[in-house]
Amino acid sequence: MSFNGSSGSSGSRTSIRTFEFGRTHVVRPRGQHQATIVWLHGLGDKGSSWSQLLETLPLPNIKWICPTAPTRPVALFGGFPCTAWFDVGDISEDGPDDLEGLDASAAHVANLLSTEPTDIKLGIGGFSMGAATALYSATCQIFKQYGNGNPYPVNLSAIVGLSGWLPCSRNLKNRLDVSREAGRRAASLPILLCHGLGDDVVAYSHGEKSAQTLSSAGFQNLTFKSYNGLGHYTIPQETNEVCHWLTAVLGLEG
Repeated sequence: MSFNGSSGSSGSRTSIRTFEFGRTHVVRPRGQHQATIVWLHGLGDKGSSWSQLLETLPLPNIKWICPTAPTRPVALFGGFPCTAWFDVGDISEDGPDDLEGLDASAAHVANLLSTEPTDIKLGIGGFSMGAATALYSATCQIFKQYGNGNPYPVNLSAIVGLSGWLPCSRNLKNRLDVSREAGRRAASLPILLCHGLGDDVVAYSHGEKSAQTLSSAGFQNLTFKSYNGLGHYTIPQETNEVCHWLTAVLGLEG
């Protein structure tokens, strides 16, 4: 699937980038379908890597959708192309945000969820850059629009981020302060963030700061879990935490 992103420039000229998303892998629910979660991989990975893990989890009521990001030049790698949900040059709150790329990926995820039955609860989760994209989607949900102003079409019931960070964090609290409705949605959206203290790719301090930024901005239903010795990967203790949290938050049956 492709997505056209545009950014205005001076005069009448407009630059348009087309993002070609890779293959999407789906893990069907083994029991009664109660929730659908789009799970987003990390930088340079693909959807199938996570679909193989997710299908082993004791969550029979969840349908997992695992898309693959576009292959694109990434500034962090000196412009070398790899799968990435958006461009990134520096993993920190001070680095520039690729709003066009973030919007394109958030829209791709929303499109995947928009065809689900109306009685199914919807969520987004991810690892590393996938977690960052999930958190960006959470901000689109509360403001009911993408960064470019287009309306955000789905209602999310859960956000999970492993070893990630929060893009576009600098003005989040100011934006929430001027919108009572957005503040109400932020306060009620369940978010689970997990991060390893030994992460040498996305430093633990970035994950912790992201959680603090979200909490101070008004995301009151946020849980932050840290894991001693955990690097930039996941472990059974962490996935067990995700399973218990999703079961409780989404009201899943056994």
